[in-house]
Amino acid sequence: MALISILGGGESGVGAALLAKSKGFDVFLSDAGALKENYQQTLRDNEIEFETGGHSLERILSSQEIIISPGIPEKTDIVKAIKAKAISLVSEIEFAARYTNAKIVAITGSNGKTTTTLLTYHFLKSAGLKVGLAGNIGQSFAKQVMEDKHDVYVLEISSFQLDRCFQFKPDVAVLLNITPDHLDRYEYQFENYIASKFRIFQNADASTSCVFWADDEVIQSNLAKIPASATFKTVSFQQKANAYITAEKIQFDGATLTLADAPLKGPHNAINMAVAMLAAHEAGVSFSQILQSLPFFENAPHRLEPCGVWNGVEFINDSKATNVDAVFYALNSYKQPLILMMGGVDKGNEYEVLDPLVKEKVKGLICLGTDNAKLEAHFGGIVPQLFATNSLEDAVLKAKEWAVDGDVVLLSPACASFDLFKNYEDRGDQFKNTVKRLIHG
Repeated sequence: MALISILGGGESGVGAALLAKSKGFDVFLSDAGALKENYQQTLRDNEIEFETGGHSLERILSSQEIIISPGIPEKTDIVKAIKAKAISLVSEIEFAARYTNAKIVAITGSNGKTTTTLLTYHFLKSAGLKVGLAGNIGQSFAKQVMEDKHDVYVLEISSFQLDRCFQFKPDVAVLLNITPDHLDRYEYQFENYIASKFRIFQNADASTSCVFWADDEVIQSNLAKIPASATFKTVSFQQKANAYITAEKIQFDGATLTLADAPLKGPHNAINMAVAMLAAHEAGVSFSQILQSLPFFENAPHRLEPCGVWNGVEFINDSKATNVDAVFYALNSYKQPLILMMGGVDKGNEYEVLDPLVKEKVKGLICLGTDNAKLEAHFGGIVPQLFATNSLEDAVLKAKEWAVDGDVVLLSPACASFDLFKNYEDRGDQFKNTVKRLIHG
C-alpha cells in the first residue's frame, strides 16, 4: 500500500488520517509536539501508527504524499526536506475535497471569516439542507467527508490552508477582504499573502460563483488573478452591485434587508451579512428563506461579544480581533467613549490607520502583553491616558477605575495571544471571567 504521512495531530491531521485509512492507504501520523489523549485513542482504535515528540524523517520522506497541518510553517526543516524530494505536500482541505461530490462553499479573508462562515452555514441549515461546517471551525473536513452525510460543506479557510491547495475548486468561492496579516509567515511581503488569498479562485470557471467585496482596494487591484470565465458576484457600498449596501439597507436583486432589523450591527457586519446571503443564495437558497432565518442567528463568541454591564459601563470581548483591520472595524462599531485594551504578540502591525479613530473615540488605552513598547511608543502621544501591564486582572481593574456611565470597555487586541494565553479563545474567556469576578462579584 502507498504510504501517506500526516504532519500534525490536531483536528485536521487526525481527520485526514482517518480518511486516508478509509481509502486504503498505509497511514503514518507524526507530530513534533504532544497529542491530545482523545486523538491518540482515536488513532489506536483505527490502527493508525503515530509518533509524538519528533519526526521520523526517513519514513516520512518515503511517502507518496504528505498532508500538512496549517500550523506548520513552510520554513521548517522538515518542509524544506519534503520540497527537496518533490513529494506532494497538501492541506487537509485539498486532500478531503477529492473524495466528496457535495457542493462546497469556501470562505477566506483577513477579517470576518468566522462570522460569515457561520452565517452561511445558518442560512443553508435553516433551509433544510444537510450541511457540514469545517476548515478553521467545526469538525475536521476530512472526517466529515469520510462519514459522507452532507449535501454541502461550508468551509472557513485560512491562507495557510490555501498555500497547500492546488486542485481544490469550491462551487462558491468567497473572498471578504485582504489586509496585512500573518506577514511573519510570508517573508514580510504583503504580495505573498495576497497571492495566497487569491488561491481560493485559482481553479474557478463558469460554474464557479466568485463572491467578493468590491470596495476592497487590494482585491480590486488584483482582479486579474480571478479567471475571467468565472461568475463574479459583488458586494459594495460605493456602486450598484449584487449586494448594494447603504446606511439603511442591503439591496439584492429582488430582496431587501433593513439593517435596523438585522441581528448584527456595524458596517463590517453589513458586509459579512451581505456576503453570506449572496453565498447562500449562490448555493441554492432563496432570499426569502435567508431573510426568514437571519433573525435567529447567534454569532460565535469573542467577536464584539457583550460580557456585562457595570454602573452603565459596557464590557465587550473582541478577542478574535488579532490584527489592526479587525480593531478598525471594532472602533467603528461604537459611538460611545471607549477604553481600549490592546496588546499581545505583534505580527508586524502598522497602527497608523487607527490613529483618527483612536483620537476621536478612545479616552484611555490599556496595553496588555509581555512587551508593550511598540504600542506605548505609537499611541503614547495620542491617547489622554495609557496604562501598560502583563496582568489581565490589573487591566480590568484599571478599566474599572477609568470608566464612567456610558463608556465601553473594549478588548480588541490587534495582536496574537500567545504571550499570556493559549489562544484568542483563552484570552477572551479569561477576560469574561475576570470581568465577571471583579466587576459583577
